[in-house]
Amino acid sequence: MKTLILVRHAKSSWDNPLISDHDRPLLEIGKKRTRLVIAKLQEMKVQPDLIISSSAVRAIETARYLAKGVNYPVEMIKTSSVYYTASARELLNEFLDMPDRFNTIMLVGHNPTMTNLTNKFLSNPIDNLPTTGIVQICFKTDKWDQIHLSKIESQAVITPKNLNGNH
Repeated sequence: MKTLILVRHAKSSWDNPLISDHDRPLLEIGKKRTRLVIAKLQEMKVQPDLIISSSAVRAIETARYLAKGVNYPVEMIKTSSVYYTASARELLNEFLDMPDRFNTIMLVGHNPTMTNLTNKFLSNPIDNLPTTGIVQICFKTDKWDQIHLSKIESQAVITPKNLNGNH
C-alpha cells in the first residue's frame, strides 16, 4: 500500500510588504493550528518515510513542525523549488517517479496546487484545502507509478477547523 499525505502550509504573515512571497514566515496562529493537526496525526499513528516541502519559508517551517510532531528527522526533509510553483499535474508526475521503498510520503505545498491535486483523488472534491489542511490518501498498490490506476483504500481530510470548531 502507498500513502500520500498532502499538506497545505500553515497560515503565514502578510505583515511586511517588503518580504517576497517565497520568504513569508508563519504566523503564531498558524503554528497553533499546526499543533492541533499534529495531535491528530499522532492519534492516527502517521509515520512518513519521506517528507518533501516546497522551498518557501512558510512551507519549510510547516514541514519542520510536522516532522518533529511525527518523529521524522528534520534534517531528512527534502526541499525543492519545483514544489513552490508546480501544477497538480507536475506534482502527480513527481509522485509517479518516487522510489517504491517509500510507502508513506508527505508533501507540504501551496494552493491552488494542493487543492487541485487532492481533487484528482477524492471521491467528494473540496473547494479549498485550508492552511494546515491535510489530506491522506491510501492506494491499493505497491508501486508509486500505479497510484493513478489503483483503487483508493481510504482517505481522510483533516483541517484545524474540523479539529477545533473555533477556527
